[in-house]
Amino acid sequence: MSVGIIDFFVLTGFLGSGKTTLLRDVLSAETASDTAVIVNEAGEVGLDGVLLRESGDDVPMAMLSNGCVCCQVGSDLAFTIDRLIMAPRPAGLPPLRRIILETSGLSMPGPVLRQLATLAEHRMRVAVVATYDLTRGLDVATFEEAAAQWAAAHRIIATKADLAPEGLTDAPVVIAQLNPVAKAVANADRAAVVSAAFAPLTASPPLRDVAPDLAAAHPRLALCLVRPRHEIGYADLASWLDNVAGRLGERLLRIKGLVKVQEAPRPLLVESVGTVFSPPRQLTVDKPPAPFIVVIARDIARDELEQVEPMGLFTFSWREPERGVAKGGIRAEWVT
Repeated sequence: MSVGIIDFFVLTGFLGSGKTTLLRDVLSAETASDTAVIVNEAGEVGLDGVLLRESGDDVPMAMLSNGCVCCQVGSDLAFTIDRLIMAPRPAGLPPLRRIILETSGLSMPGPVLRQLATLAEHRMRVAVVATYDLTRGLDVATFEEAAAQWAAAHRIIATKADLAPEGLTDAPVVIAQLNPVAKAVANADRAAVVSAAFAPLTASPPLRDVAPDLAAAHPRLALCLVRPRHEIGYADLASWLDNVAGRLGERLLRIKGLVKVQEAPRPLLVESVGTVFSPPRQLTVDKPPAPFIVVIARDIARDELEQVEPMGLFTFSWREPERGVAKGGIRAEWVT
């Protein structure tokens, strides 16, 4: 049975982007003794689970093979997590401190996080780790699943550096264009990458200033830097966030930022993955960045966000879209 707070990582990334390889590296490390793994595969044959067993024979592992976990209303994900946490630990192993869920390459992070809400009693710290395939770059951004995975991530990991080492130099800039509030991990040292990808989480994740003049990453992805004009009331902030989610719906990929409200002595951290919001909380760190909110969405017009009520609370700085590029439709492909 686990004691203390557990770090829960949702490992996501598009089909063939290197998730399983990254996870195998984690399980091969000496620090894997405090880790449990859940693998979700959309298919009847759990090949990823077989491959991972080669790397971590002593790691508790559960397989969810009933399809994409984000699409299952009655998924057994919550039951599986509870069972892993409550089960007695094998003799000689340390307490369980980390659980990694490897999702299907077609999973959307928002619904996965929604299922974790039933496990609040375990007081887990949760983060989304997404893979960025250096050999394919932004080519997969036309897939709505890939865009949602990158936008939801707290950490984005550049993978396949051995196949495309030239991409490492520009990877942090490209990742910042996709999600400026995520930590970019781009390193040729595989051990350093693994360590950074699944490093222990903190109660107050770092927030960095966001440059308002980021270049465009993809014409379907809109990134807006929203800054409060002044200190605002909590009710107005809550109404605005709720109305943004209601207006954009599934096109809303990520909200994260820091807002000073009249009712609190310290700035509030506000965050959502899709339309799933974390409870706002006061940030305790000294010298926080100037108030801001980053909104990442798909296929929206500017006035859809700028005309959300209550109006007049914020200024909006938009990333300019690429010119002469038509919107792509939903695509499908076979990944070998």
